[in-house]
Amino acid sequence: MQTVLLAAGRGTRMAPLTANTAKPMLPVAGEPLVGHAASAAVETGASRLVVVVGYRGEALREYFGDEFRGVPVTLVEQPEQRGTADAVRVAASELDDGPFAVLNGDALHDERGLAELYDSGPAVGSYRADDPSSYGVLHTTADGSRVTGVTEKPADPPSDLVNTGAYVFPAAAWSWLDVGESQRGELELTDVLERACEHADVTPVPFDRWLDVGRPWELLAANEWKLGELDRRIDGDVHEDADLRGSVVVEEGARVDAGVVVEGPALVREGATLGPNAYVRGATLVGPDASIGHGVEVKNSVFSAGATAGHLSYVGDSVLGRDVNLGAGTKVANLRHDDADVEVVVKGEPTSTGRRKFGVVLGDGAKTAINTSLNAGVKLGAGATTMPGEAVLFDDDHPRS
Repeated sequence: MQTVLLAAGRGTRMAPLTANTAKPMLPVAGEPLVGHAASAAVETGASRLVVVVGYRGEALREYFGDEFRGVPVTLVEQPEQRGTADAVRVAASELDDGPFAVLNGDALHDERGLAELYDSGPAVGSYRADDPSSYGVLHTTADGSRVTGVTEKPADPPSDLVNTGAYVFPAAAWSWLDVGESQRGELELTDVLERACEHADVTPVPFDRWLDVGRPWELLAANEWKLGELDRRIDGDVHEDADLRGSVVVEEGARVDAGVVVEGPALVREGATLGPNAYVRGATLVGPDASIGHGVEVKNSVFSAGATAGHLSYVGDSVLGRDVNLGAGTKVANLRHDDADVEVVVKGEPTSTGRRKFGVVLGDGAKTAINTSLNAGVKLGAGATTMPGEAVLFDDDHPRS
C-alpha cells in the first residue's frame, strides 16, 4: 500500500517545544514521533512512503533519507501549510493512480488496527474517545458497518466514535482532492472522506489504541506508551553500586554512576549520564547527552537531548526541551492542592491536561537559577531564564513563558 505520511506542520499547540523543532521530530522513546508512525506503516504493509514536510523540513529529510527500514521514501515539500487535502495533492505526483493510504505523522496507532485498515480499504481508522467533541466524529449506518459522514468537533457529539486521521482511499479519490476551504480556512481531508462516503462503502476500522499527539502532555503520554514496550538491555557503563529495576535500557556510550536507582520503564540514550546518587522512576526518557546529577529525583519525564538537572532538584511529569539547564535546588510542582486536573495555557487559553499530575514544559535552552520553584502547568519559552529563588506560578504573569 503506497502511503502518504503528513509531517509538514509546526505544531503551535505544542509550544514552546516546537520553537526550533517540527512537532513530528519531537522525541518519543528513542525515535522522533514521526518515526513511530512510519514504523507502524512499514510493519503493517506500506510498500513505499511519501513524506510531506514543511516547517523545519531539513530535519525530516536527514532522518528519512531515501529509504526507511527497507521501504523507499520520497520527501515532498508543502511550501504553505494549507491543510491536509492540500498536503496529499502535493504528494500526488510521486504516487501511482491506484489506492493510497494517508497517515498523520504525529499520531500513534496500534499495529493490529493499522493492518486491518490497510486490508479494508476504502476505510478510515476509528476510536472510542472519552471526549469526542475535541475530534471529528464519525457517522455510521445503524449496524456500524459503514461510515456515512463526519462532523468536526461537534458541541453535541452524536456518538463517541472519532476519526483517527488514518485513511485508505480508493483510486477514484485522486479526483476528489479539489475541495474548498473549510471554516478554518484550510483544505481538509475530512471533505475528501465525505466524498468517499458518497461514492464508496467506507469501513470504520477500530483501533484498540490510538493517540493524537498535539499538546505537551500528549507527548508525555506517547513516551509512556512506547517506553512501556521496551525490553531490558544494558549496553552502557553501569557502576556496580547502581540499581536498575525492571525494563531499563542503557545505550552504549551512556554512563550510570554509583548510588543511582532507576525504576523502569526508562531509556538512557547514548552520551547521557546519571548520578551519582540520582533517582529515576516512572516512564522516563533521558535523551542523548542529557544529564541527571547528584541528588536529583526525576519521575515520569522527558529530558530531550542535552537537558541537564545537575544537583539537588526534583522534576516530575514534565517535558524538558533540548539543552535545558536546571540550576541547583530547582523544584517542579506536579500536583494541585485541590487534586483537580492540572491546566496548561495553550494558544492563550487555560486547558485541562486531563491529568491529576503534570509538571512543567520547558523550551529549548531554558535555564533556571538556583532554588527556582516552578508551579504545576508552567511553561518557559525557548531561552527563558529565571532569577535565584524565583517562584514561577502562572504563565500569564510570566513574560518569558
